[in-house]
Amino acid sequence: MQQYHALMQHILDQGTLKENRTGINTISVFGYQMRFDLQEGFPLVTTKKVHLKSIIHELLWFLDGDTNIRYLVQNGVNIWNEWPFQNYLQENGLADKLPKYSEAWKEELAAFKTQIIEQEDFAKKWGELGPVYGRQWRNFEGVDQMRQLVEDLKKNPNSRRHIISAWNPKDIPVMAKSGLPPCHTLFQFYVADNKLSCQLYQRSADVFLGVPFNIASYALLTMMVAQVCDLELGDFVHTFGDAHLYENHLDQTKEQLSRDYRALPQMKINPNVKDLFAFKYEDFQLENYDPHPAIRAQVAV
Repeated sequence: MQQYHALMQHILDQGTLKENRTGINTISVFGYQMRFDLQEGFPLVTTKKVHLKSIIHELLWFLDGDTNIRYLVQNGVNIWNEWPFQNYLQENGLADKLPKYSEAWKEELAAFKTQIIEQEDFAKKWGELGPVYGRQWRNFEGVDQMRQLVEDLKKNPNSRRHIISAWNPKDIPVMAKSGLPPCHTLFQFYVADNKLSCQLYQRSADVFLGVPFNIASYALLTMMVAQVCDLELGDFVHTFGDAHLYENHLDQTKEQLSRDYRALPQMKINPNVKDLFAFKYEDFQLENYDPHPAIRAQVAV
């Protein structure tokens, strides 16, 4: 994963200190690109362990058009919890009483998760993120972009219009209430020599915590689309707007940069699945993943 390490080092060397909405400053650069040949292996970071279960379930959640965290929490995936939880605290007058990441805050978050799992009505009210990725992918003003994409790739692979947009200006204020406006905003597929490539434009990127997830998620999506369209694998191209490291991630970043690379794993997908929307968690098997230990860091909400 030399490309990823090069991005982190570039930010440390060339980045600008910036304030932002979270209250935790970042070191930031604007405009950067990485490229991964998907035939060389599955681009899952090896210099720290990445939670693949969360990546797969989140991607299936997107493809299902779901926008409520209940499915994720029920499957042990907690990467979206803190945004709706903060909204829950604010709406119930608890935000000032429970400082972020205090023991009382953590206890309340645990109770929140339990209610999301066990109480359907509670989940409907407080687990809903608004019209985020799944809604835009599957129902962008009435258009099922993902289904249309698969049909178009099969009928006209050389088209230059194989584009999915998650950025719907009308819905941005609603998304911002209890979730986030889309960070990975637009992606485009490209076919050449019967190989499928994907380029993602990401407007904002938490490089230490988020980007390893984003790389793996879009690489996996490309593999899934290639399979259902009878195409071979090309490249995943990752293009950034604001790529940043939070100040409270700098020690972790330097620790990761000190570690040696290991061979990329291989992702095996059930070859019998020919419908993009029929994949299940059990259809994916990662082989030969031998990462360094995980490095913990707090997400900036």
